[in-house]
Amino acid sequence: MEQQPGYLRRVRSFVLREGRLTPGQAKALEQWLPVYGLPGSGAIDLAKSFGRDAPVVLEIGFGNGESLLEMARRHPEWNFIGIEVHRPGVGHLLKLAAEHEVENLRVSTRDAVEVLEQQLPDASLDRVQLYFPDPWPKKRHHKRRIVQPGFARLVARKLVAGGEFHLATDWQPYAEHMREVLDAEAAFENLAGEAGYVPRPEDRPLTRFERRGHRLGHGVWDLVYRRR
Repeated sequence: MEQQPGYLRRVRSFVLREGRLTPGQAKALEQWLPVYGLPGSGAIDLAKSFGRDAPVVLEIGFGNGESLLEMARRHPEWNFIGIEVHRPGVGHLLKLAAEHEVENLRVSTRDAVEVLEQQLPDASLDRVQLYFPDPWPKKRHHKRRIVQPGFARLVARKLVAGGEFHLATDWQPYAEHMREVLDAEAAFENLAGEAGYVPRPEDRPLTRFERRGHRLGHGVWDLVYRRR
């Protein structure tokens, strides 16, 4: 199938702000990234990377990783991949994963679009999760939003038939943008139908960021699309 990644590489959906690494995070990166990290280049053999065949869940932009870790611990029967470019968050997740001896989790620190385009086989993922991506609220920055038609086609190609793309945002205009883009992609079916949005699925833990938003009265919009 033809790839159409052009705009994805011209405009990045994130700004890399390194932030301060704590000593614990730095140590975790040094000690545990070689254990949990996926290859930085070349095709990824998922069965080899996890040492088994199992359904694969990919989360893009896991932040500090606490909700991803909770999902991995809840579902030892699934394989989880987390992608995050911000090293403090990666270090935090690696530290927790090692402490809890989690075995069904792997991490990539590359740009998610590059991992999808260059490293993961087509029809290899059972679920893709994109929770609270940067909404880039200013109109002149909308081109930086990761959810664009080309990205939707790319995710659809990587999902197995019947696989799901689950998105969540606390920014209503971005939720409407997500719905517009994904409803227009023929490969996807919106599981909420005309309603558009679903209640938070039990499989998605509340993040610290989301709990803070609830206290402030912010809404959250969840969307789930199935690969036809």
